[in-house]
Amino acid sequence: MPLRQEAVPVGTGADVPLKGVRANIVQSIRAFRVEELQNSARSLGHHFLYANLAEAQTKQDVLDLISQQFMLSVPVGKNFDALYDSMTDPVHKSGPQPGFIVVLEHIPANVKFDKEAREQLLDIFRDTSDYWGDRKIPFRCFYSFL
Repeated sequence: MPLRQEAVPVGTGADVPLKGVRANIVQSIRAFRVEELQNSARSLGHHFLYANLAEAQTKQDVLDLISQQFMLSVPVGKNFDALYDSMTDPVHKSGPQPGFIVVLEHIPANVKFDKEAREQLLDIFRDTSDYWGDRKIPFRCFYSFL
């Protein structure tokens, strides 16, 4: 599974924005900027996964955009369980993982992707965070709504 990752020596100062953010969490992006999170991932040697979902209207749109923008090698199909599967087992089997910083920007908030769908999506990332946490691998996911 190809994941965008750049290794830069730790201690460049880019990890400062993550001080106080526990290793396995799904939270609102709040005061963090995407560029800072990307620099933190680079500094820590973690995978950085970014999806801009501003153009999504439906669950299928969200799944398609995440699959494309994360460059997932396992198709996510039409359900959230397949997304979870693609972000866990195949990646775990591909070898040791350094950690993950994930950004889901502009999750849609509309009639076709309602509050329940948004919570289901975030639950998948919470479950993914738990999966990696059980393996002592940091997984931080930051999100924003459109």
